[in-house]
Amino acid sequence: MVLSLDMYASAGVGVLALILGMYFTRKLSFLKKFCIPAPVSGGLLISLTTLFLYSVFGLECRFNGTVQEICMMLFFTSVGFQSDFRVLKKGGKPLLVMIGLVALLIVSQNLISVGIACGLKLDPLFGMAAGSIPMCGGHGTSGGFSPLLEQMGLSNATSITMAAATFGLVAGSLMGGPLGEALIQRNHLAEQSSSANVLAGMETTESREKETGSEEKTYWEYLRAACVLIAAMALGTGISKLLLLTGMTFPTYFGSLLAACALRNIFGLSPKWEKELGVSKVVSIGDICLQLFLGMAMASLRLWELASLALPLALILLAQVAFMLVYGAFVAFPLLGRNYDAAVLVSGLCGFGLGATPNAMANMSAVCYKYHYAVNPFVIVPIIGAMFVDLINTGVITLFLNLIH
Repeated sequence: MVLSLDMYASAGVGVLALILGMYFTRKLSFLKKFCIPAPVSGGLLISLTTLFLYSVFGLECRFNGTVQEICMMLFFTSVGFQSDFRVLKKGGKPLLVMIGLVALLIVSQNLISVGIACGLKLDPLFGMAAGSIPMCGGHGTSGGFSPLLEQMGLSNATSITMAAATFGLVAGSLMGGPLGEALIQRNHLAEQSSSANVLAGMETTESREKETGSEEKTYWEYLRAACVLIAAMALGTGISKLLLLTGMTFPTYFGSLLAACALRNIFGLSPKWEKELGVSKVVSIGDICLQLFLGMAMASLRLWELASLALPLALILLAQVAFMLVYGAFVAFPLLGRNYDAAVLVSGLCGFGLGATPNAMANMSAVCYKYHYAVNPFVIVPIIGAMFVDLINTGVITLFLNLIH
């Protein structure tokens, strides 16, 4: 028996997942501790409910993904608008080193997962679904690439990538702080601070322009931001059609992301144009769309499809965690300078290398809370998370998919 929900009902279930997740986050402290996004926890409850209905009553719930895809496109377009290449000057050499480390990490994650999948005689696409898509990409990239993986023949891609991304969030949070602590202790980089104000000044690390004005002004700013997003999506459609002429496979959002990135840096040539662009409002709309997108994606998981793949998926994910530990301690830490900032950056690398930027920030905050505040890591990691992870990851994933398909 099948229960098919139209796009309105499917969107409503996604909103319900988000509301439930927000409630859980307020009530359950461990969700805050591990930076689990609200739509992930709420959506997981709904997907467990659909699993129960399927297992006990034979009722299969099918969701319409139209609104989910629109939200996904809007989110990734907003990511492109965060790519201001002028900020490269702020991070200096450590930023460039971190960019290189992230690129190498992404390539390695895919080599590991595809290699294990091939060794187990599984579809290489299964390996990709447990590689950098959910690891460095998190739930957002997982939802973005899952439809493409399914089109290429991996029928349960969404369930695999979302499960792997949730595992990565927890693993990255558990690993980052202890690894940074171990590096500091082993190399005698800092003494534990007894001051209650060790994080004084952290609130300035992600300074955001505070704008005041009337409700009408705010309304017009958000309307303009929405128009900018839609215009970039329209341009991206043309770019995507041109990319198809290359014969390569690209995610549906890639053209829009490139269009937004180009517009951001063109408008950035003039302070007046940049102000009119209203990037902060564009990003806010994108964040809202991400929450809705994740709610719908998590709620529509078909968990029963994971049963036969649980063991190989667990094997790949454990290999990813082991590699992240070795990579952070023996590759990233030496290349970043073997100092206190390097140890803090490694804890952040574990955060977005297995989860997302908020996990990275939480890991670094935990380390700095015990020792002392470090300026550069709190400048570099938000830049990497906002600008480079998704751009590099999308490019590398696209290359791998075209090589193995």
